[in-house]
Amino acid sequence: MPLSDCKLISLPKIHEPRGNLTFIEGGAHVDFDIQRVYYLYDVPGGSSRGGHAHKALHQLIIAMSGSFDVHLDDGHEKKIFHLNRSYMGLYVCPMIWRELDNFSSGSVCMVLASNKYAEDDYYRDYAEFMRARWQA
Repeated sequence: MPLSDCKLISLPKIHEPRGNLTFIEGGAHVDFDIQRVYYLYDVPGGSSRGGHAHKALHQLIIAMSGSFDVHLDDGHEKKIFHLNRSYMGLYVCPMIWRELDNFSSGSVCMVLASNKYAEDDYYRDYAEFMRARWQA
């Protein structure tokens, strides 16, 4: 899939004086059923996360608190998304290399995933990812 398939998604935001509410429904706000939710937090300054691609997994990445950058690479094009709003999600399709960095203090990154964890879905070596990408 090309990098152009990855996009920012504006999520519903219900605003009221008692505080805002945002919700996400699989099949409505994302085109996949949500099988797994995980989050990253307490990332030390200067550290990065990710550094892999998925063969089949679809994800929605959200900055629940604070901010961070998501670097995406499809083997032809590269793009950086700065996430800093809990009502904006970044959809990442399969076969996209991703790295997350520039985490602000206290940031929380939540990821909604289309599948449960499966190690065999990962490309953890960039050269291997590129070989598979060019064969597709």
